[in-house]
Amino acid sequence: MKTAIVTDSNSGITQAEAEKLGITVIPMPVLIDGGLYYEDLTLSQEQFYDKLKSNANVSTSQPNPVDVGEIWSKLLKDYDEIICIPMSSGLSETCHTLSHYAESEEQFKGKVYVVDNQRISITQRQSVYDALKMAGEGKTAQEIYDFLMQTKMQSSIYIMVATLKYLKKGGRLTPAVAAIGTLLKIKPVLQIQGEKLDQFAKVRKVSDAKTTMIKAIKHDLETRFADLRAQGKIVLSLAHTENTEEVEKFKEEIHEEFPDIEILFVDPLSLSVSCHIGPGALAVACSVRY
Repeated sequence: MKTAIVTDSNSGITQAEAEKLGITVIPMPVLIDGGLYYEDLTLSQEQFYDKLKSNANVSTSQPNPVDVGEIWSKLLKDYDEIICIPMSSGLSETCHTLSHYAESEEQFKGKVYVVDNQRISITQRQSVYDALKMAGEGKTAQEIYDFLMQTKMQSSIYIMVATLKYLKKGGRLTPAVAAIGTLLKIKPVLQIQGEKLDQFAKVRKVSDAKTTMIKAIKHDLETRFADLRAQGKIVLSLAHTENTEEVEKFKEEIHEEFPDIEILFVDPLSLSVSCHIGPGALAVACSVRY
């Protein structure tokens, strides 16, 4: 059985990388002042942040399921099955929409497996690499789907937000709370444990935020993931929003703290998360790998 791997641009995998890997990346639609753009096709990271910082009206949207269906149809001419790994259903309706489409269209029934394994950005990328490896070993789409679903809660992401401006703009903070937080120079540390983006801690300095995230990851590694770590099945990755220099420093600190664990990826955060948290963010994640 030949299995095609499909994901979306929230994984951080570019179109150029996708071509090298032999996978398909669906570009996520981004709305800017009423105009429609597609991540990594008609909108670069730099252009996105320029618009975001200029107070343009920026939001992300779902891909059109009919367009995705056309991609699936083309792939099924050369492949027997498809594994599709969209962003977490806890952060977007995309996964539910595509799952329903795959189940309701006769041509896709039993051939397209839409994975709802609660991943985004660097942990979503890890799922894609796991699926690729399994497909290369001849695993069926059902076997790949089962593994990704069985391990869906075996990841953690912690994110430091540099400014409260975009959380306020997106309605995740009241104006009063945002104003007080800005005055006190509060930098929230958020977490993604499966579905939702939630508050984890509040700090005032980048150094404190990094210390908080390292302690949080260390706790996860010593509790939830202790057995997987001992088996060498846990990897670390880092992400950022327009914060390249700081993320490289953070990478060194993470390596010093966890020298036994491989750091796989250092990527920009997906635009679907970035539009809510803005530039200057730092993130660290741990996840199981196949």
